[in-house]
Amino acid sequence: MMKKVLITGKDSYIGNSLENWLMKKPDTYKIDTVDMKGDFWRKKDFSQYDVIFHVAGIAHISSEPKMEDLYYRVNRDLVIDTAKKAKREGVKQFIFMSSIIVYGDGSNCKRVIDRNTVPVPSNFYGNSKLQAEEGIKSLEDESFKIVVIRPPMIYGKNSKGNYPRLAKLARKIPIFPDIDNERSMLHIDNLCEFIKIMIDNEESGIFFPQNKEYVRTSEMVRIIAEVHGKKIKLFKGMNWAVKMAFRIRVVNKIFGNLVYDQSMSSYDKENYRIRDLTESIELTEKDNGE
Repeated sequence: MMKKVLITGKDSYIGNSLENWLMKKPDTYKIDTVDMKGDFWRKKDFSQYDVIFHVAGIAHISSEPKMEDLYYRVNRDLVIDTAKKAKREGVKQFIFMSSIIVYGDGSNCKRVIDRNTVPVPSNFYGNSKLQAEEGIKSLEDESFKIVVIRPPMIYGKNSKGNYPRLAKLARKIPIFPDIDNERSMLHIDNLCEFIKIMIDNEESGIFFPQNKEYVRTSEMVRIIAEVHGKKIKLFKGMNWAVKMAFRIRVVNKIFGNLVYDQSMSSYDKENYRIRDLTESIELTEKDNGE
């Protein structure tokens, strides 16, 4: 039976990636997208769709106080309004992209999130995501299933954020700090396969997809350089300076520790982790030299 899916957040990285992924099977999925800017989306007929995949939102993290109201309007209120409309118009499943950031930032020592870890956001980006989750939870019933996905850092071809910055460094510099950190990450293909499975199996609940391997930032940079035919030397000589700079958000995001317990991310029904770390970097960096 064909599934009709509406993706909110027209031209978003994740939304476009999922559309391309599902359209590999045009006889199984019919995909539409809608721009959530303005009020046009409120007039759109949701009743024709089986699934709403809500990815519209402000993706970057800001600490500017003047941005706080906008974050709550977009990352919380818009989510709740969209879910209410979806339920009212008979949509069967609502999939919401939340974030690992609901648990706060990484740290300079090992930090493992398990099922007993209570979300404590450290900024209004994370808090807006958590409040959105709480706001749609009460809407769920037997005829309206809700999937909340809390992914770690997502990367892939043409992704934004810290990964492309690191990749650019890996192609240019001969040395890089050798820091023993661990981060959960999620390649875009693994995410798209996971969402496809959520749709196919008509799932509900909170999920924590991640790659099957934790990522050490220094090792990832080394692999990126290797893909481009370059060698990069990892050295520990400046590790003290990196640790001193952990209060700087970008340093924490790159070298901090933040992982999900692997048991949280397994899915017994099907394997969504179709790319390992090396293959995912090769796919991401293909034709990406400068």
